[in-house]
Amino acid sequence: MERYADKSGNSGVIGFKAGRDFIKVWFEDAPAPYTYSYASAGSDHVERMKQLARAGEGLCTYITRNVKDDYERR
Repeated sequence: MERYADKSGNSGVIGFKAGRDFIKVWFEDAPAPYTYSYASAGSDHVERMKQLARAGEGLCTYITRNVKDDYERR
């Protein structure tokens, strides 16, 4: 897991792991990561989430607005 930079200081995201066709996202109050894949959320969303995760800003908001329930598994 790579630590999420959280530049805004108020994100619920604490970490992520980006793979070829997925991203796993760890939230501070969740017991396990959420996996968003090309199959579950779509490649455009997953690639955008990877960009935001690496930038350390906007990932939680993006998930809430665009892919909240489109995770593969927790």
